[in-house]
Amino acid sequence: MQTALDHLRQDPVLANLIAVTEAPKPAHAHDDIPEHDRLYVALLESIVSQQISTKAADAIFRRFRMLFSQTADAEGYPTPKQLAEASVEDLRTAGLSFQKIKYMHSVAEFAQTNSLDFDYVQSLDDEAIINYLTPIKGVGRWTVEMLLMFVLDRPDVFPVDDLVIRQKMVRAYELTETGRPLIRRLHEIAQPWQPYRTLACRYLWRWKP
Repeated sequence: MQTALDHLRQDPVLANLIAVTEAPKPAHAHDDIPEHDRLYVALLESIVSQQISTKAADAIFRRFRMLFSQTADAEGYPTPKQLAEASVEDLRTAGLSFQKIKYMHSVAEFAQTNSLDFDYVQSLDDEAIINYLTPIKGVGRWTVEMLLMFVLDRPDVFPVDDLVIRQKMVRAYELTETGRPLIRRLHEIAQPWQPYRTLACRYLWRWKP
């Protein structure tokens, strides 16, 4: 952590930002879930949380788990086979939209024909993981980047498509570019942060201008 901070502080703007921002908490999401299920569950949660508040997503995911309370595995989550066989009507009672049900079924189908084993996916490089998981309906590059950062704990992820990251960098670096020139400029600014761009972004998320 100290090595990463010393490196990031070479950017004077980022150094000032770090100085006034509370340090991020450890990133290991879903540590309470066995490794073999960790990515599968994280994908389901990411779909449930799309375009709704955290509070609403938590409530829906609880109801989703309760649907399988009598048949789920010991960790309280449906197996991919159980989820794939669940009817749209039953899943709707948890508060899931038709589109999210389609996406969750896609995760279940993927998990039955491809490996979501933690060790296997962890053995791939970042871009390979993105290419591996984005064929799942409802799982885009940003979703996989969040998994890289918070589940797989990859140190050098830069989610340039994240709206908050863009807004915070525009504010911190007083940028005036828009569109593609802005994206190029953001990448230029973040390039020297390597190999610790994940930590830089986590500070940006927490920073209060």
